Amino acid sequence: MPTSCQSLLRWQFDLTWSLFEYHLERLEPADFGWQPAEHLWTMRRDSEGLWKPDWADAEPDPVPVPTIGWLSWHLGWWWTSAADHLSGHPVPAREDVDWPGPGAETVSWLRDLRTRWLAVLDDLTDGDLEAAATFPWPAESGHTVRHLVGWVNAELMKNVAEIGQLRLMRAAQASSA
Repeated sequence: MPTSCQSLLRWQFDLTWSLFEYHLERLEPADFGWQPAEHLWTMRRDSEGLWKPDWADAEPDPVPVPTIGWLSWHLGWWWTSAADHLSGHPVPAREDVDWPGPGAETVSWLRDLRTRWLAVLDDLTDGDLEAAATFPWPAESGHTVRHLVGWVNAELMKNVAEIGQLRLMRAAQASSA
């Protein structure tokens, strides 16, 4: 029996999320700010106490190594944007997506984004997947909602792998000290 595109994309998402849960359950507050290199991007408090990401409009060369905190904010930013786009809401500016901070608040925020995304994804039909998507690409790109959902899955896989690898490196370093 053939599998619909929507159910395949949902299966791929669920598989990736199950791998992420392994790391989410083990993240400690100190993991979020661990600095694996001198040249890095992380989250920093501004003068009002809000967390702000390191950022450059043109990608630096070499690319800074992100912390788990930065990666979790980045994941939340693009995921919020994708869900807003598919829900018919304006895509938020990068500066408007607040990071809750290191620890359980961010883990809860990411799990809430998962719940929100699944509601959006589960409402899509195969026909909806063929509609034009203007995020994260320009309108003239010709990309569809199917491309957008596939991109979300790919970005999630990449961010899960990066967060997992950093968590494992920090744990390994701590156990050898």
